Amino acid sequence: MADIKFSKEETENIVYKIKQYFQNELQSDIGQFEAEFLLDFFAKEIGNHFYNEGVRDAQAVVSTQFDNITQSLYEIEKITDLKK
Repeated sequence: MADIKFSKEETENIVYKIKQYFQNELQSDIGQFEAEFLLDFFAKEIGNHFYNEGVRDAQAVVSTQFDNITQSLYEIEKITDLKK
């Protein structure tokens, strides 16, 4: 699996949010470089955890949909006295 990468626009958005968080919640200013460094750190160190959570969520959705399809197929089966 490749490292988690963000587009330039995504990076700008996330860095802005990091800077806003530091300002609003911690009453501290953080520079552009520091915010980008923090984003890179979190992407590298815990990004895979969030990615894996997303994969598990997707697996659950696919599993549920597969179960629904299987149930729907059973519902359209025709009664027969022939044995397979």
